[in-house]
Amino acid sequence: MKYIFEVHIRDGYTAEEYADAWVRASEIIQRAPGAQGTELHRKIDDPTTLIAIAHWDSKASRDAMEAQPAPRVKEIIRSAAPFCEIRVIGEFEEPEWVVMPPGSQDA
Repeated sequence: MKYIFEVHIRDGYTAEEYADAWVRASEIIQRAPGAQGTELHRKIDDPTTLIAIAHWDSKASRDAMEAQPAPRVKEIIRSAAPFCEIRVIGEFEEPEWVVMPPGSQDA
């Protein structure tokens, strides 16, 4: 399962500052049962827009973590909140099938 959201950095704050908070929170979140990694990507030609992808074994695992977040995670998120706007894109199941161009699996 993938949990995907977009981050818009406000003036006076940088993507690097957000990334620092992201890493600190992710290090804790990744200890939760079912957590399978995170990714943070910067939009090409727009250093103030990021996309975040959190990988989980199931929606239930992510929901359980969200229901009882670690106090330190809540603190980190609260400290970054005034400097960015978060837009949840959604929760996505792993694909049942993937269409790849011929030869792309060998790359």
